[in-house]
Amino acid sequence: MAPVETASDSRRTLHAASDLLDSVGRWGPAATPAGAFHLVPVQVERDLPLVCRWMNDPVVAAFWELAGPESRTARHLRRQLDDGRSIPCLGVLEGRPMSYWEIYRADLDPLACHYPARPHDTGVHLLIGGGADRGRGLGSRLLKAVAGLILDRRPACVRVVAEPDLRNIPSIATFLSAGFRFLAEVDLPTKRAALMVRDRVPSDPS
Repeated sequence: MAPVETASDSRRTLHAASDLLDSVGRWGPAATPAGAFHLVPVQVERDLPLVCRWMNDPVVAAFWELAGPESRTARHLRRQLDDGRSIPCLGVLEGRPMSYWEIYRADLDPLACHYPARPHDTGVHLLIGGGADRGRGLGSRLLKAVAGLILDRRPACVRVVAEPDLRNIPSIATFLSAGFRFLAEVDLPTKRAALMVRDRVPSDPS
């Protein structure tokens, strides 16, 4: 059985991540066409069963590769919390947890070795938890809102980046619909990815 994380452990690791990401848990709500949306930092002891269930959805597992017992999901979450460069969050829409997000310092991540990173570049990973919430444009609306939150709450950040798997065409389409642009293909240790960028100031297409 995996060790149980104590409340003091949770506060300590959350504080470390907050220092690098300007207190994600205090960013407040974003207004979306679907309602008020919050990023709520994960507490492993509270949220593990839900996140694990999502990771075992075949659609999610095909790209996240975290299907399996709760202990596997717990290790993934704790690695982020211990490292401090990334903070896992539940996406809560109108009071309902319905998505999982990772907000991370891309400039401090191994990803920075694969593209010309800028200080405070902030990365995003996401999954929509339930099948009923997929395929109706909700992901792009929420992604646009989260990118807006990052750029608003992190004034030192000039762009939001993401690296979806090149095979995940729906995910890439979601990023494009949310105002991201395709920058390059990058070879990462576990995948060939599409590097997507949302600029604070839109770049000149010329």
